[in-house]
Order: sequence, then C-alpha cells, then structure tokens
Amino acid sequence: MTVSSTTLAAAGNALAAHRLEQADRLVRAALAVHPNDPEAWRLLGCIARAEGKTEEAEQGFRRAIQLAPRHALAHADLCSLLCDLDRAGEAIALLDRAAAVQNQPAWTHSLKAATWMGERRPHDALPALEALVRQAPHAPVPWISLAEALQALGDLDRAVGTYRKALSIDPYCAPAWLGLAGLRVVRLEPADVTAIEAALDRAPSDLAKVQLGYALGKALGDQGAYEASFRHFERANALRGRLTPHDPEGLDRFVRAMAQMAHSRFATPAPSREGGTGGPIFIVGMPRSGSTLVEQILACHPRIEALGELFELQGVAKRIKSAPEALPAAIGSLSTGEYSRLGEDYLRSVQRYRRTNRPFFTDKMPANWQWVPLIRRILPNARIIDIRRDPAPCCLSAFMTYFNRGTPFPASLPDLMRYYDACISLMDAMRHAHPAHVHPLRYENLVAQPEQEVRRLLDFLKLDFDPACLNPHENARPIFTPSAQQVRRPMGGEGFERWRHYAPWFPTPHADAGPFP
Repeated sequence: MTVSSTTLAAAGNALAAHRLEQADRLVRAALAVHPNDPEAWRLLGCIARAEGKTEEAEQGFRRAIQLAPRHALAHADLCSLLCDLDRAGEAIALLDRAAAVQNQPAWTHSLKAATWMGERRPHDALPALEALVRQAPHAPVPWISLAEALQALGDLDRAVGTYRKALSIDPYCAPAWLGLAGLRVVRLEPADVTAIEAALDRAPSDLAKVQLGYALGKALGDQGAYEASFRHFERANALRGRLTPHDPEGLDRFVRAMAQMAHSRFATPAPSREGGTGGPIFIVGMPRSGSTLVEQILACHPRIEALGELFELQGVAKRIKSAPEALPAAIGSLSTGEYSRLGEDYLRSVQRYRRTNRPFFTDKMPANWQWVPLIRRILPNARIIDIRRDPAPCCLSAFMTYFNRGTPFPASLPDLMRYYDACISLMDAMRHAHPAHVHPLRYENLVAQPEQEVRRLLDFLKLDFDPACLNPHENARPIFTPSAQQVRRPMGGEGFERWRHYAPWFPTPHADAGPFP
C-alpha cells in the first residue's frame, strides 16, 4: 500500500466516523502529492456533501469521474447527490453515457436500477434489472433486486418465481428467504422449512441469522407450528435488538417532553406557503396498524397523490441543532421564521417524489407520530391521520415483521407494548389539543364499515367523496411496504384473529387503542 493510499484509507475512516476536519486535512495532503488521484477527489466530494456543500460535492465527484471514467463509486455518489437535488434525470443520463462508453458494464445497470428504485419508479427500474440478470445470471443479488421491483408493482407470481430463482442459485441466501417470506400472502411449504433451517445452520453473520429467523418464523406459522414459529421470531428479534439497540427509557422521556408541547404555542400556526387547498397528509401510528391501507384508499382520490413512507421529516428534524434528549426544548425555542424555513425545506425535499400536480400528497411514515408537534408548527395546514389498531394484533404483527437493520425499533413484546403506549399517549394529547388537524381512525372500524369511515376521512380532509376510494385493491400504483400484497386484495377482516394462534406465549397488553369511535 502506498503512502497516498494509506492516507486516503485513514481519511475514509475519519469520514465514516464523521470527523470531517480530519478527513479533509488527510485528503488534501494526499492531493498535494497526487493532484489527479480520482479517489481523493471522490472523498473530497463526500466530505463536502456531509458538510452540506452540495456544489463542492458535485465538483469533487465529477472531477473523480473525469479522471477515472470507470470509477463506479464516484458514479454512485454523484447519482445519489443528483437525486437528492431532484435531478434524477441527470443521474440516469450520466449512467447512460457511462454505459455507452464502456460497453454496458454490469455496474451501470445496477446503479441505474438503484437510482430508479430510490426514486420510487420500479417500472423504470425493470429494464436495467432485466439487463443485469442477463449479464449476471448466476448471482442471486440481481434476482432479488428484480423480485423486489416486481413485488412493488404487484406482480406477485413473477416476484415469487424470481425469489425462487435466487434461491435455486444459492439455497442459503438469507435476503432471498426474507423477501419470499415477506410476501405474506404466499404460503411457505414444509420443504421451505427444511431449507431455511439448513440455511440458518450455515448463516455467515448475525444479520443473516436475523433474516432467516424471521423467514423461518413465517414458514412454521404457515404450517400451524405456532409455538415453534413464535420462538424463532423471539430469537430473531432478540438478536436484531443487539445489532440495533432500542432505548425505551429515552423514548419515554422524549414523548413526555413532546406531549407537553401539545397545548403550548404550537396551537398558533406559523405562516406557510402550502395554503389551505392542498399540502401534506401525514398518516401516523404504529407499524402494522393499517397505514398502507389508508394511503391506498386516499391514493384512489383524484386530488391526492400517494408518496409512501418518506424519511424527509426525520431529515428536517436532524437539522435542528440539539442533543437528542434536548430536542423537544430546542424545537419549542425556534423562531417563527425558523419554523417556516423548516416547513419549506420539507416541502422542497419531497418534491423529488411528486409525479402529478394533485394538490394533496400523503406521507405515510408511521414513526412520524413522534414528530406531530413539529409538524403542527412547521406545516400548520397539514392534516394528520391517527391510525390505530387493537394492541394485541398490532404488536404481534410488528413483532413478526423484519425492520431495516438501521431502524432502532423495539425487539421484545414488552418493549413493543411500551412503544404502543407512548404512541397512544402522544397522539391522544395532540388530538385533544388540535382536533381540527388530527383525525382518529380505527383500523377495525375501517374494515368493518369502509364507506362510513372513508366518508368521515374525506370530510376531515374537506374533499368530496369518490366511490373509487372504496376499491383500493384496484389501484395499481407501486407499493413498497410489507403490506403491499395485502392491500391489493379487497378489504376484509381475515387477519383479525390470527394473533390468537400465538396467545399462549403473548403477554396481555396493558393499553388499548383508545376510546374514540
């Protein structure tokens, strides 16, 4: 390893640890010796991006590509930046040029597919994914990516076949088993149980053990082996909790502080350009509470565009300079102008996902319940739907769902119920303080009396009733959540009693969904 490469490796480590000044100093020292080192320019772009200097970041990535036209990482970094800047078209054009010059290397198809999927456009990703599996037919990962796109598009049969193709290449592939099990409406067979058990015995990492544990829990449940199923979910959750710890005490403190704001000056909204004839509709609550169904219903209305689960609000919250435990107080101390700027930042950041000029759009990130006091202040005309489901089926379903490894979500049923209580507590406070902006909706009522509840929901949004909203399963839009296949079926209560199969091992919930109708 050369002195320059050693310096750049140290710079990369410093960047990963967010020691930006040290990383910048190391990279510039390397460039002083080798001014045309493409990796140094790429790292310089990464540092600038981490500092929020997007123009400098773009210059660094483009210089790296100019010096090394085959530099896949530099292309990936520039594509990611361009997408964040709502310039996905430029990112795709960049990859098209790279593919044309370099005779269609596999990494250009991979990056193009990832770019389109990141933009929530699986239709556009399909050609690149199909080209990728043609170029690398014996690698399981491209087949998994293709299956995920097909799943988002609702092509269930092809998604199943594609996951099975990946497993025919590598029968021990944890992400493929997790993806197949995640289809939910697809029944796994006894042979699948045996195959997943064999894969679990050979799992190469804790992450693979977690993924295979969830898959095996689903497969055993399909066979009626409910205690064995529960125990595998229990072990998988416990291991996931060690990989991505959740802090229940910290969440309780945060929620108590946020709840104190419910009757504070948040009740007096700041000015906003979003106006009263459109804007965001937030669908919040527990995971597995019915938020995807609610969004699918609203997506059928001609004045609403569904954007799915967005991380943009959490990104806005991170811009408030504060230690996590002091964040509620920091939010409460901002000026009217700062609130307005944060609202504008949010609206600008979600624009990249808009495909229509419909006046309303949904953001159905369930965890945004924690940020409802912030929403009320920075987006005073936003509407908030508080979706709730009875605690036992809701918590059990969340317990049986694999969440991204970067998500610090409760990993035990007691902690899940505590999380449920926290959600109910904050949303009750916000609903009572802001009844014109927070709409209560019970999942069980929605499924049992869809027209009545849909009319109530649209009245809250001040929108005319549209009969299409009663047939959400007919909407063919892409869906990226675990409920994607379930909401493509007519509404029904077939899953209401499923949790009872696991009741002997399930602690009794100590909260309920609340008294509202």
